[in-house]
Amino acid sequence: MINEVVLVGRMVKDPELRYTGEGTPVATFRLAVNRNYKNQEGVIEADFVSCTAWRNLAKTTADYCRKGQLVGVTGRIQTRRFEAKDGTTVYVTDIVVDNVRFLEKKRDAKTNASASGKEVKAPSAENQEFPPPPQNPPQEQAEQPVEQVRTPEKVGM
Repeated sequence: MINEVVLVGRMVKDPELRYTGEGTPVATFRLAVNRNYKNQEGVIEADFVSCTAWRNLAKTTADYCRKGQLVGVTGRIQTRRFEAKDGTTVYVTDIVVDNVRFLEKKRDAKTNASASGKEVKAPSAENQEFPPPPQNPPQEQAEQPVEQVRTPEKVGM
């Protein structure tokens, strides 16, 4: 079976970097991804896709990505579930990121970041690609909780 996602979109806001109890970095962010068609009013709508990056990719994403920046993301869809305070089961689907690619020149990224009031420390190479995390990370690190949020569970087939 194939579970691979490729998205191109703009960062909705700066990534949020946190650490698990074991000290593993995890960054969460959302991408605004335009649909390929216009609605009845002639407007192109966007989907807002939640993404999660782990380890070194999490730190790199938090350091170099800013609100409004155009990025390409590859990864896989993962669904997790948890019990809400009212006892209902909540299912959440997001993208576990394997790779982030900058799709704007450094100058363009600075222009977009200035709107958010933050300086961009982008790498000097354009369209730099970062290596994905290990294919088979240790299970205890891949499934560590982040603060009070449970990490994604694998859904049985």
